Amino acid sequence: MAFLPTLKKLASTTALAMALTACAVSPTGRHQFLALSTAELNQMGEAAYQDIKKETPISNNAKQRQYIQCIADHITAASGSNEKWETTLFEDKSINAFALPGGKIGIYTGLLKAAVNQHQVAAVMGHEVGHVIAQHSNERMSIEYASQSGLQMVSAMLGGSSASKDTLVGLLGVGTQFGVSLPFSRKHETEADIIGLELMAKAGFDPRESIKLWQNMAKAGGSGGPEFMSTHPGHETRIRNLQNHIPKVMPLYEQAQAQGRKPQC
Repeated sequence: MAFLPTLKKLASTTALAMALTACAVSPTGRHQFLALSTAELNQMGEAAYQDIKKETPISNNAKQRQYIQCIADHITAASGSNEKWETTLFEDKSINAFALPGGKIGIYTGLLKAAVNQHQVAAVMGHEVGHVIAQHSNERMSIEYASQSGLQMVSAMLGGSSASKDTLVGLLGVGTQFGVSLPFSRKHETEADIIGLELMAKAGFDPRESIKLWQNMAKAGGSGGPEFMSTHPGHETRIRNLQNHIPKVMPLYEQAQAQGRKPQC
């Protein structure tokens, strides 16, 4: 993959980076350990995105692509990010979605059977963009590299094996697409849920629809849930957490509505 040269450079400077990296703070106020630079993460995200686009068919449904792009434009605008976000609709029946460092969003057509309106799709996008904004990929990659097993993993990746490349992509947050299940942790999932609610509310999407979305997702995937849903936290816990947080973001939604932010995607 194209990001292996970046990884080689990273391996040679890991010790120095670990020594110089200061503790960061996530959007929700949680302390983080981030050893990689934004430029390094963005380069890896870009390369992974291009690989996914080569391996997964892109939808030619113009109406659906316009629909997805419209929602993405509203969510990314609400994020306040300076990234030039790129959104791709993949022709795949998987109930799946992702966002990568560097401003890359991927939505699978199968998701549209579970996320049945613009508000529910916005909940998915907000959640995924939340992972990027909170630098969850950087955080868990940094933790891996800081451990002995992580250093061994870096060494293995430099060999360029297919499994090693898949592991790295998994750490970026797209593991299921490559057959490697590396779900985000409970704290990352919960944090992305909170950030996602705030983003959709600020963009003018109804945050209450997030509850219906996750109920639909749970039904679509049976007892285990679809690929998109991490097993941490469980469906009931996740929905309960969202329900508890919705009253906190409703003023943001009402303010957006009053200011004329009423997406019609």
